[in-house]
Amino acid sequence: MSQSEVHYFESFDGTRLAWREMGEGRPVVLIHGYFSDAYTNWIRYGHAATIAARGFRVIMPDLRAHGDSARPHDPAAYPPDALTQDGHALIAHLGLGDYDLGGYSLGARTTSRMLATGANPRRVVFAGMGLDGLVSAERRAGHFRHVLTNLGQHPRGSEAWFAEAFLKTTGGDPVALLGIIDTFVSTPLETVERFGWPALCVNGVDDDDNGSAAALADALPDARYVEIPGNHMSAVTKPALGQAIADFLAG
Repeated sequence: MSQSEVHYFESFDGTRLAWREMGEGRPVVLIHGYFSDAYTNWIRYGHAATIAARGFRVIMPDLRAHGDSARPHDPAAYPPDALTQDGHALIAHLGLGDYDLGGYSLGARTTSRMLATGANPRRVVFAGMGLDGLVSAERRAGHFRHVLTNLGQHPRGSEAWFAEAFLKTTGGDPVALLGIIDTFVSTPLETVERFGWPALCVNGVDDDDNGSAAALADALPDARYVEIPGNHMSAVTKPALGQAIADFLAG
């Protein structure tokens, strides 16, 4: 399949969702972060190509309200764990049995929720995610509500200003994205501590947006921690992100 070709399916509630693919071989589903999309998170900076070159079929959904997926404004489209159900629906739609699973930031939290609700991949990637971000999903909710409800008013150079700038680059829909916050669900610590899959925790050295990734690796029974350059935003632009994921999945 062409990396530029967008494919669609209907999720659990009929919402039309998009995904992209690159490469052939073992399937790995990689989920992007909040305000982002599959192209920006995985394709633009070469990560998908790096992983695909190691013999993987890289499957990259656009979360609901993001990218080429539908952006409903009806609050009913954003029940708790909606993104989790979308992930399960994509895996079922593609008929994946033996696959790997991971994500960046919100994508990593969605991965966690999928594991907690029945997903059974071979290996797991938590990127741009710390322990607090999984067990306290509301950690950043207030920040994002503030960003989305005060657009155009954030002081230049502030964290909220940078978030709004990123939102503009991806063409995000503020109303739909506000709905996403209502889908956030925490995963209890005792559940995280039972995630026995081999896991990679990869995080920017200056990224503590979601708490400590090292602490997440410590909490998981079988995890390795890899530090890469950058903060929560800039780490996505570093080749080291795709390289760390490729090395882990191919190891």
